[in-house]
Amino acid sequence: MSKVTKSPRSKAAAPATSAAVKLHDKQSERDTRELRIDKVGVRGMRFPIQVRDKAHAIQNTVATIGMYVDLPKEFKGTHMSRFIEVLNAHGSVIHVENIRDILLAMQDKFDAATSHLEIEFPYFMVKKAPVTGLESVMDYVARFEAQSCHREVDFVLVVKAMVTTLCPCSKAISVHGAHNQRGEVTVRLRFRKPVWIEDVIAIIEASASSELYGLLKRLDEKAVTERAYENPVFVEDLVRNVALRLNAHPEVTGYKVEAENFESIHNHNAYACIESHRAGKKG
Repeated sequence: MSKVTKSPRSKAAAPATSAAVKLHDKQSERDTRELRIDKVGVRGMRFPIQVRDKAHAIQNTVATIGMYVDLPKEFKGTHMSRFIEVLNAHGSVIHVENIRDILLAMQDKFDAATSHLEIEFPYFMVKKAPVTGLESVMDYVARFEAQSCHREVDFVLVVKAMVTTLCPCSKAISVHGAHNQRGEVTVRLRFRKPVWIEDVIAIIEASASSELYGLLKRLDEKAVTERAYENPVFVEDLVRNVALRLNAHPEVTGYKVEAENFESIHNHNAYACIESHRAGKKG
């Protein structure tokens, strides 16, 4: 067996350890423009989360996350990797209950006065068709918007649901039928005690001409079509109907309701918005 000799070129220098190399921290340089940044951070991260499910206790889903802090005027930039460190430090799954801990950890990590956390995710519910009772899965969009100023935390729940709306004017002037369309309703609300995502979805769907389903047989389709025809609503009716139900909710303290109808006979959409900071609280 021949002996292998190593050439001088093969004797590579041992890699330098991170302790032996001092890297310049560009972000920590002083900025001379004297402008504070309100929010700087990362967004578009995908991360597994768990949310409370009214029917099954816990639902696992995947969220798109944004994390931000304020940046004092004297700093040129922030250390983006630290956001990921904070997120991973709270385990492989985010729970709704530790959102406050994440916000405060961000403030401590960056020595920031404010921190912001956005968590948007698909939320799934099993629905039964109105006549046949056949089950199918419907997806909705839910979002948590939380921010901390010093140690005071503000939390907003956002829920989006698609519905059917049938035009009252079209029904009133037409001999046969009426035009209808899908509409998207977005509810942003604050509350004293947590409100179930399912309850917000129920409020939205009850306020429209009809709710949507994943699976409909002919008997179901007939029932849904006739239900919508018997319950025509303008986009204005839709936001008012949702607002009235939120006003009556004992835990809701404020809301913003938006509705957008994707018109079937126009090349534009119809939109309405109603907002209240003290839902149903008169005095």
